Amino acid sequence: MTIVGVPTEVKKDEYRVGLRPVGAEILTKDGHDVYIQAGAGMGCGYDDAMYEAVGATILPTAEDIWAVADMIVKVKEPQPQEVALIKNGQTVFTYFHFAADKDLTLGCLERGCISVAYETLTDDHGTLPLLTPMSEIAGKLSIQEGAKYLERPQGGRGILLGGVPGVDVGRVLVLGGGVVGTCAARVAAGMGADVVIMDINIDRMRHLDEWMPSNCRTIFSDPEAIREHLAWADLVIGAVLIPGAKAPSLVSETDLDYMNPGSVIVDVAIDQGGCVETAKVTTHSDPIYTVKDVVHYCVGNMPGAVARTSTQALTNATMPWVRKLASSSADKLASVDHHFANAINTNRGTLTNLPVAEAHDLPFEPLTV
Repeated sequence: MTIVGVPTEVKKDEYRVGLRPVGAEILTKDGHDVYIQAGAGMGCGYDDAMYEAVGATILPTAEDIWAVADMIVKVKEPQPQEVALIKNGQTVFTYFHFAADKDLTLGCLERGCISVAYETLTDDHGTLPLLTPMSEIAGKLSIQEGAKYLERPQGGRGILLGGVPGVDVGRVLVLGGGVVGTCAARVAAGMGADVVIMDINIDRMRHLDEWMPSNCRTIFSDPEAIREHLAWADLVIGAVLIPGAKAPSLVSETDLDYMNPGSVIVDVAIDQGGCVETAKVTTHSDPIYTVKDVVHYCVGNMPGAVARTSTQALTNATMPWVRKLASSSADKLASVDHHFANAINTNRGTLTNLPVAEAHDLPFEPLTV
């Protein structure tokens, strides 16, 4: 029997929850105890009574949850006030994005927890199954938000992405042809925009060329091509990912000089440090700022804006692993499943993820199970 704790998310403007009532129901039927912090699901429509009805226990404070739980299930990386509550040997299952946050990395190492990161769990297809649903949502949202901030009252150029008869359509540059980039491109193309996806994987671009609509084309990504298309684009989507590592910087501050005033950048890679040099994390309540007349949207938890959809999509993916982890242990599960082992980023005071170690110049120790 494992005690599973679900605290209320405290990151600013975060409305998701790590476990739905149906997840609590499944875990309690499996023989585990589930403790939910009061109000944890309210931001996405799940009240305390819904959890109590399926056997979960409601506790009033985050301190109560972290103190009682063997295993914590969350959505976003522990905030400083949460890091202080982590117990030695406690398993924390959530998004961490350690490569973008050295203080968080050091904090989890100091607290001695087992940090199991959604974003580095792999599968047999070479994908990241617990990151994919949020990448899909963030990619689609990037166009929705970018289109809004292209409006003149929001500081944009005053461009309608789909145009109208007799008027040119908007132009969208997507940096990266993975899950985020593909979803962004599909939405932009569906709105009628002229879309360019840039990537360095020829096979991936060949695949995209075969099944994306005719108003979306691919261009090999290099510095010269990026500068050329920055001058062309009304909206730029940063969608690059190196699993577990800090995002590469593809757009420098001087590159902004090529862009038209009122153009918009949405850097979806901001939770891994951003792929635009001038990107800095923003929030849903204060989402944009302007550098060199270019509007920057760099919200670090974009899917939190659509909390109901995001919570359902996330927990559909995570719940099988929550059950496995609750019924075993991180060590045992890692010993029989190398995909799960890839998700363990820190293990009782040791850093077991090489890209994170390289990002922060910290000692790395391979996971031994």
